[in-house]
This record gives sequence, C-alpha cells and structure tokens, in this order.
Amino acid sequence: MTKYRFRRLILIGVLTASAAFALVASGARPAAAQASECGSECSEPTPYPSPTYSPSPTPSPSPAPSPSPSPYLSPSPYPSPSPTPIGAASSGNSIGGLANQRFNQMITNRVLGTVLLGVNEQINCGDCISAFGSAGSFSAGIHGRKALTNNLSLLAGIAYTHYDEGGYKITSAPIGAFALRYDFTDWGSSRPFFDVGTILTPWEKARYTRSYDTSLGPVSVTSSTNASNYAVYGRAGWINRLSPRDEVAASIEVWQLWQRVSGYSDSTVTFNPFDASIADGTDRTSLVKIGGQWTHLFGSNIETNINGGWVQSFASHSGIVATVTGNGVVVPTMGNQGWFEYGGRLGFRVQKGWIVDLFANGTLGPQPVGNTIHGGVGLRINY
Repeated sequence: MTKYRFRRLILIGVLTASAAFALVASGARPAAAQASECGSECSEPTPYPSPTYSPSPTPSPSPAPSPSPSPYLSPSPYPSPSPTPIGAASSGNSIGGLANQRFNQMITNRVLGTVLLGVNEQINCGDCISAFGSAGSFSAGIHGRKALTNNLSLLAGIAYTHYDEGGYKITSAPIGAFALRYDFTDWGSSRPFFDVGTILTPWEKARYTRSYDTSLGPVSVTSSTNASNYAVYGRAGWINRLSPRDEVAASIEVWQLWQRVSGYSDSTVTFNPFDASIADGTDRTSLVKIGGQWTHLFGSNIETNINGGWVQSFASHSGIVATVTGNGVVVPTMGNQGWFEYGGRLGFRVQKGWIVDLFANGTLGPQPVGNTIHGGVGLRINY
C-alpha cells in the first residue's frame, strides 16, 4: 500500500511538472512575439496613443521649375561694346560754320587792306608816307601817296598781318595794295573823282576750327592749311572843299573778292567720329558800298576824319566741298548780307610836316561779318 502511494506521488509530481512547464512555455511565447513586434518602442508605455498614418500615394515627379531671373547680372567675361555715337547731322552742319569763317576772312582782309589805300585820310592832299602799327588784329606796315600829275595820284602800301575772328586764325599774311585816283582838280572846289585798285594777299597760314555735338560729347577740331586773298574795286565819288579846313566826300564802290583755300583733312584728335575732308576751293563774293567821309582841321595842330558806309554783298559763293563721315559730300551755301563799315582818325601835328595819327576801322552787322574793330597808331610825314 505504501508502495502504491509512492508511485502515485511520483505520477502526480510528473504531471504537475509537465503542466507547469507547459504553462511557462505558453506565457513566454506571446511575450517574445510582442517583444519582436514592438521593439524598443514598447519598452515603456506612452501617455497618448501614437497616430496611425496611412501610406500616401507616391507623387508623380513634376518638372523642375525654371529659375527666376536674378535682379543682379553676373559680370560677363567679355566687355560690352561702346554705344555708337549720334551726331552726323551736327557734323554736317559744322561745314556751314567753316563757310561763315571764310566769308569773314575775306571781309576782314579787305578792311585791313583799305587802310593802305588811305581810307582814313582826305581825298585830296599832298604827297605823304606813313608807318603804322595796329592791334585788335595785329598789322604793321607803311603806306602813302604820290601825285603823278595835277589830277592823277598813286596810293600804295604794304603790311604784315595776323588776325583771328569767330573760330579761325590767320598768321604770316603779307598784304599789298595800290590804286590810282583821278581827281578833277581843274573843276574847282566841288568836283568828281574816281579810283581803281586792288588788294593782294598772295599767301597766308590759316587755321579753321570745326565744332559739332555728339551723343557722347562735343567735338572741336582745328586744322591748318594755306590761303590767299585777292580783290579789285572801282570807286566813283564827289568831293567838295567847303573851306580850307573842311572837306566832305560821298562815293559808291563796287568790289569783287576771291579767296583760294588749299584742301586739308581734319587734324588728329582723340575723339572725332564724324571726320571731314575739305577739297581745294575758291570763295568769292561781290560787294557794293555807299559811303561818305568828312575831314576837319581844328586850330592848326589837330586833324580829324570820320568815314563810314553801308555794304551789301551779292553773288556770294562758297568754294567748300567737304566729304563728311555719315553725310557724304556737303556743299554749304553762302548767303548775301549787309553791314556797316566805319573808320576814323585823330592826327596831331607835332611839328611841320610830322603828324602822329590814331586810327580805327571796323564793321557792325550780323554774323558772319559781326562787330569788329581794328585800331592803331601811325607816324605820317608830308613832303
């Protein structure tokens, strides 16, 4: 009986051990499965449940957006070209300015030449010679007159001049002039007279300045060349010896002027996009002058003379033919115009036959002649 109970205890122990093992095995398996599914995140409880995300559909690739232009341009490795200047029309118009300068040159040369022909002296007087110098336009020379007969006189002179006006400059210019005057002295105190003569400037250095505007700034070009001037004239007038102290005269003059200018091209300057080349050419104009003069002796030592007249040009022609970049061939016109010419002299008789003269001559009028004055001093000797 005891043996039977022992066996029964052994069987119960085996069954109990088997049941305990089975229970332990079944509890460990879910824990292991839970540990493998949760991993480290399941080690501690979270206070709020984590949201569950459903997988979103994979977006289809969209084309890359074009980059918007940057407000700042990156520097180009190559410099951008300079803008093309504008100013061809202004350059072409500047050729008209050259024509005006050359017209003024003809008139100024003539005014200076008339001093050699005694424009500031009385119509009828004795033989004399005068040395003079002038400023305003520099001029120095001698002139005088010589009676060939009782009615016929020779007037002549020579001078060396420099002058400039309105953009041009003349240097190294010798001027020669001579004329014949026929005075009808046998008609009495009131009588006619006639002159014929010429003024010659065979060679002179000339500098002309051409200026124009461009979109990149103004341009001024001064070029050098050679020129020459020639003039012939005829004069008819009436003289009246009012008294031994007074002489008045009125006259009309007709002139023909020519001016020859050698060809040249613009001188080299830093900036001259519309350069020009000027061909050889001859300017010319005709003039008519109506004027008068009065000579008076104050006391026995002071002589005075005033003279003046209106001048009108006609048949004027510019000899300029210019080839200008951007314009081609340009031929300016030279219009006709009128102006007033004036002159005067104040003489002091320092001793018998010796007279110191102060004189002036000039023009009054619109451009291109303009307002000019040329004054000087001379020593005149009567013999």
